[in-house]
Amino acid sequence: MGLVSFFKELASKGQYYMPVLSQQASYLAHASSALCEMTETMDPVSWRKLEKEVKACEVQGDALLTELHEQLYESIMSRARRSDVQTIAMNIDEFLDCINDSAKSILLYMPERIDPHIKDLAQYINAEADSIRKMMPYMVDIKKNFSQIAVQCERITELEHAADDTFAEYIGYIFTNESDPIELIKYKNIAETLEAATDSAKRISDTVKKMLMVYLD
Repeated sequence: MGLVSFFKELASKGQYYMPVLSQQASYLAHASSALCEMTETMDPVSWRKLEKEVKACEVQGDALLTELHEQLYESIMSRARRSDVQTIAMNIDEFLDCINDSAKSILLYMPERIDPHIKDLAQYINAEADSIRKMMPYMVDIKKNFSQIAVQCERITELEHAADDTFAEYIGYIFTNESDPIELIKYKNIAETLEAATDSAKRISDTVKKMLMVYLD
């Protein structure tokens, strides 16, 4: 059975795997939204509250991944098919971990300001999470929803490229304009953590693209 048929079989049998992936994506959307809120305030109390929201999503996402691993272990599907589901789930979990790291970095460094570039990077993360959330329900029938899935994959790629440009511009900006070396290190580290999160979202897209190529074959 091919990968496309496998996912259709999961949907027809009411298996648990696709709902888990969709729930993971919902946690991504919630966590990335909270991260964006963190970049819109300079209130440490709000930072702590929002960071806890992100952490709660990350913990719940870890629990979902553990549950999925148990389901996969008990299933009778082939090792290759288990690997396909597991790869997507682990990539989503990695993205959620990176969002959590980004939120923690703001709380850890307590920067004196949140520059527009940082806000833009958080918005790119949020947009990528939104694309993943929209994509997951389509995965139950890749043949029928091929175009919708491809559109979201391309959107994630474009967002990641835009984030790379923003990150590079910001690094140049702070090294040119920030005179306080301690603050410079703070801004650089926060930006690097956010940029890493955008990269992790693209890994999800790349995995799904490989699945689409299997369908084309």
